[in-house]
Amino acid sequence: MAPTVIVDMPGTKTSKVTKRLVQLRESYGVITMGRVLTLVVCTLDSSDAEEAIDAANDASREHPCRVVVLARGDREAATGLDAQIRVGGDAGAAEVIVLRLRGELVNHESSVVIPFLLPDTPVVVWWPRGAPEFPSKDSVGRLATRRITDATFADDPQAAIKKRLGSYASGDTDLAWSRITYWRALLAAAMDEPPFERVDSVTISGLRDEPALDILAGWLAARLGCPVRRHTGALRVELHRPTVSIAIERPQTGRTATLVRTGDPVQRVALARRETRECLAEELRRLDADDSYAEALAGLEKVIYE
Repeated sequence: MAPTVIVDMPGTKTSKVTKRLVQLRESYGVITMGRVLTLVVCTLDSSDAEEAIDAANDASREHPCRVVVLARGDREAATGLDAQIRVGGDAGAAEVIVLRLRGELVNHESSVVIPFLLPDTPVVVWWPRGAPEFPSKDSVGRLATRRITDATFADDPQAAIKKRLGSYASGDTDLAWSRITYWRALLAAAMDEPPFERVDSVTISGLRDEPALDILAGWLAARLGCPVRRHTGALRVELHRPTVSIAIERPQTGRTATLVRTGDPVQRVALARRETRECLAEELRRLDADDSYAEALAGLEKVIYE
């Protein structure tokens, strides 16, 4: 693996950063050919930025891209821009540009990011934390064809995922949705076995502050058209049919789940919690509207909380 090239540019301007990028390409052979998208990461000016960069770097190995990190600093500080360019090595297949904004510049994020968007490629915006109430109306969000939020790290995760329906626009998604991909696949496979009976009701329990379970409940309510009840307790999903019940349960921090079906032996299946980097990579695979996610959000209104 080639060593990582890191160039710090404190107190700089966007024009100087773009010029330095060109110099890096000439000096180190860094190119933007083959980049399939621009990923803009809007984060707080803290250690959270490094976690987001790590996740983006991992995702870039599947989706070569330019990663532009907008790290919002102190609005009361003197206006300025500190930049850092990372290429090669730990940057994966990405070209990472970290832009730390201070003072009045924090209110003009879109103006700062526009010079770094790759021409003729899709733009994806990701808010690891602190997502705007209406992502599609955000100044940076308006530049994107795909907008990714994560209710998991909101102050009130359950309230955050419920609000996503009111702010939904084509191209929106939330990482809570991709965290349940394996759960959805396992449930669909379990229901696709005899007896092929209707599902009369569903019970879902788990941590209150786990929005992935709420969106799972919404998806099942929308798809099955039956009562879906959401409880706080052990991690468990149970589907009730007239003659058969299907239950999937897993320890909160476990990696193996058990699938219990009336009259059948207990099955053990791998079902570890998905890491942010896995979820991000999945969301970057599609750049069109996710109608299933929108349907699941609408289904949240049918979920019975007890």
